[in-house]
Amino acid sequence: QSMEIYLALHHALEREGFTVFFSQETQAGLAHDVDHIARYLKKAKPDAWVVTAGSRALLEWCAVQPVPCMALFGRRAGLPLASVGLDKAPAFTEATRQLLGLGHRRIVTICRRLPRLPEPVAPLQAFLDELAAHGCRMGGYHLPDWEETPEGLEALVEGLFRGAPPTALIVDEVPLFVAVQQMLVERHRRVPAQVSLVCTDFDAALRWCRPTVAHIRWYSQPVVRRIVQWAIATSRQKTDLKQTNFLAKFVPGGTIGPVWQA
Repeated sequence: QSMEIYLALHHALEREGFTVFFSQETQAGLAHDVDHIARYLKKAKPDAWVVTAGSRALLEWCAVQPVPCMALFGRRAGLPLASVGLDKAPAFTEATRQLLGLGHRRIVTICRRLPRLPEPVAPLQAFLDELAAHGCRMGGYHLPDWEETPEGLEALVEGLFRGAPPTALIVDEVPLFVAVQQMLVERHRRVPAQVSLVCTDFDAALRWCRPTVAHIRWYSQPVVRRIVQWAIATSRQKTDLKQTNFLAKFVPGGTIGPVWQA
């Protein structure tokens, strides 16, 4: 849905008379180094910028700069910085609760390092809290660390399915979900008969999947409208530091089912 937001935002801002350009560099490409990112942004010389999924260190830097900044997602809570994002915690709780109700206890969430460290973001903490409330023994198993490469993801999946494999996987981001889905096929793991799957986002490609994919759904239009409101206020020299969260919803699908009995 990120590309959906970027395209809609680009058109919406241009309709309001703004000149919009996308950075040629990414945070990952600059090794998430705040000094490198800061130098790059200063060279770009924008009148304002929107930072997507910024780390806490980067957004703290943005909050004290003279150039107005809007944080789109990222670790933005409590900063004097305009921001817009999603409240996924209730959806994570509901997804975890439904899996637990189907008999799952070995539930693993696969996500990148940024939401996990140095402490889990609210949705991941909601997932862990729901497991703990149902007596699951907590540890690194449910929220594993892994090397963020295709090889690292494959090694993670390979390791998880040795010994006592997970009976359910919650996978953050559609690209990771597709990769994990493919890896399970290669290992002859049937969904949902042997392992249940939940994706934490939605993409139009998922409409073509059978069984239907259990996922967390949210809508890009309110997010885009909020950023445009901020851009208009900023162009009029008005200070807008409002932080907005839109509620996401868990949508059950055919990729979840009862625990497989061997």
